Amino acid sequence: MNKKQLIDTAARRTQFSRHDTEIVVEAVLDSITNALKNGERVQIVGFGMFEPRVRAARAGVDPQTKKKIAIPQSTVPAFRAGKSLKDSVNHRA
Repeated sequence: MNKKQLIDTAARRTQFSRHDTEIVVEAVLDSITNALKNGERVQIVGFGMFEPRVRAARAGVDPQTKKKIAIPQSTVPAFRAGKSLKDSVNHRA
């Protein structure tokens, strides 16, 4: 499912206009993105938790030249599914 399909599905389920639903979906995604940028966790009970994680600096290899390269530390977004979501996906709900 892509973002357009998500918006269309949510609009049908809520009976809001597609335009209004798109505004809400964009606001939610922007809020999660901004929280992660600021180093905050976003926990949605029953769904899961988004959090920024620090990936340590490490050595890598350039696949074209086979030379070793240094990969710097970075912060990456991570998602951990909640129990309700896991159970639902595994058809136990």
